[in-house]
Amino acid sequence: MSRARQDRVLSLILRRSEWVTAGELADIIGVTARSIRSYVTALNARVPGGTVIESGPLGYRPGADATGALRARAEPADADTPRDRVHHLVRALLATPDGIDVYEAADGFHVSAATLEADLGRVRALLGGSGIVLERTASRARLRGTEMAQRRLLSTLVHEETDEGAYDLEAVRRTLGEGSIGPAAFGPFKADLVTGLGELGYFVNEFGIGDVMLHVAITADRVAHARALDATLAATEPSDAQEQVGALVDRLCERHLGVRLGAGDRRHLAALVLSRVVAPGAGEPASVIRSRIEPDVEDAVRVVVRRASEAFVVDLDDEDFILRLALHVQNLRLRAREQAWSRNPLTRSLKATHPMIFEIAVFVADGLQGLLGMPLLDDEIAYIAMHVGGRLERGRRAGATPTATIVCPGYYELHELLRSSVDRSLGQAVDVVGVETRVDPDWQALDTDLVLTTIDAPVVSDRIVRIQPFLTEADIERVQAAAGRVRRARRLARLRGELGRYFSPDAFVGRLPQDAMPEDVIRRLGSRLVAQGVIDDDYVDRTLERERMSSTAFTDAFAVPHALGMTATRTAIAVAIAEPSIPWGEGRVQVVAMVAFSESDREAFQTVFEQLVEVFSERDSVQRIVRRGTDFESFLDELVAVVDG
Repeated sequence: MSRARQDRVLSLILRRSEWVTAGELADIIGVTARSIRSYVTALNARVPGGTVIESGPLGYRPGADATGALRARAEPADADTPRDRVHHLVRALLATPDGIDVYEAADGFHVSAATLEADLGRVRALLGGSGIVLERTASRARLRGTEMAQRRLLSTLVHEETDEGAYDLEAVRRTLGEGSIGPAAFGPFKADLVTGLGELGYFVNEFGIGDVMLHVAITADRVAHARALDATLAATEPSDAQEQVGALVDRLCERHLGVRLGAGDRRHLAALVLSRVVAPGAGEPASVIRSRIEPDVEDAVRVVVRRASEAFVVDLDDEDFILRLALHVQNLRLRAREQAWSRNPLTRSLKATHPMIFEIAVFVADGLQGLLGMPLLDDEIAYIAMHVGGRLERGRRAGATPTATIVCPGYYELHELLRSSVDRSLGQAVDVVGVETRVDPDWQALDTDLVLTTIDAPVVSDRIVRIQPFLTEADIERVQAAAGRVRRARRLARLRGELGRYFSPDAFVGRLPQDAMPEDVIRRLGSRLVAQGVIDDDYVDRTLERERMSSTAFTDAFAVPHALGMTATRTAIAVAIAEPSIPWGEGRVQVVAMVAFSESDREAFQTVFEQLVEVFSERDSVQRIVRRGTDFESFLDELVAVVDG
């Protein structure tokens, strides 16, 4: 039984934090509901006497022992899957410079020599492009490669055992051994590192600190086993910043891990810290930041930011934003050269909740790849998205806050106190534009999005919210919920107005075969749009290129393949349905909507793109559309019904 699929099921249940049915999980994983039930049984067996997953009439939800069970992995003696054995083999090979005896290893894993030979083939596949080769002499197998390449391989093993990019100390200990960095040392080391970097004038990126700690653990372990890095390999002398950070890390390694670093390892870890987890402090003037940026990087970032601003009709023209993004890109280029990518635990949530911001980041990454020649992974694109989102956040909600009128019959200063309480407690949720103090106001004339009233209204409406003269927590929650409904209704109303224009029967593919793959689906949908004269074959090829950069599966059920660039003759959407789900990127989807936008519909791009993703982020809506939308008319009817609520 696949432990990887068990872990995937547990991760999904933990992420939902509420009841989820076996059918929903089966759609996401791509198995049967019966398989899901067997995975749940196996997961609960990981913690004897505990509760990993609770079962009930509504499905499954996390139990008290869920988080601990996700970290539980097979011990070496229980390496009963090819993946487990491959990882144990690589660890043994890295730990033993003279290699291992194949037959002894087979006995240790309780498998035949032929099975272990097949596992060694998988090891060779894992080593592809790593700079390490697997050598074989008679019954002995050994690895040959530079120390840096071997450390990168250890890092890869840890990441493969880590759930969704989050730092996992236990995965480090499984890879390096129980004698490596432990919880007692990890916490104080990290705290002292963050403090020390702050004293040196740096902001610390907490999302990247775990990755640095991983490399600290690997470095300490390798140094303790006499596998230090050679300082003479560096092409240039270390900078003052590298010297300062290297000295800090060395002191902390001696204090918390009992290891002294040589010049090579100090320089290596200092470069990691400076390229992954720090940024200039708030007081750093632009001239100082610019002095750290290579001219070609700054020029490339300015060009790409200008293109993104024009393409997406957003305001990214801010000097501080450009310089800090350029510094990030410079560090990113260093990581790309070493193939030492940073992990980002927010990648999945950024794609699902802010698809437009992520799409701008993909556009920026594509431009940087063209100008600077560096391919980027999803986690690195997510960091660019965080920069873009931070820049756009100030103006993103402008005009989106629902307006409100307070109805509070006058009695002394009661209405003034209530207005003050609403502003203080709900200032981010509603914009109070008027206060009505009459006991019999003209309710029909109150045309704000919401009416917050301390007296009963003669009509019933979702936009009228009854509150107390002295605002309570329950009042605040009701108003926030009502404001959320208004904002969502506005967004989806814009989408509702576009649906009829962009969907057509000729571009509806219907049900996809179970073995459909992303490229086949994109070409099939693209052919419908080509036949209508909306796009040409080049647009389809560019859609495939965009897909290879970063999966367009923005939710667990919905993919939106498209090309970068609005070159369609008119905006159109081709749709395909998959039941059961089909693989897409690292997940599976049930609805694929290939979108082709024209230059004239540039401003509609954000509306359609973000709101479609929002609609298909709700599992109930997806299941309703998938199961009832058997043809174009029923698909559009169900989509409209979901949008209309």
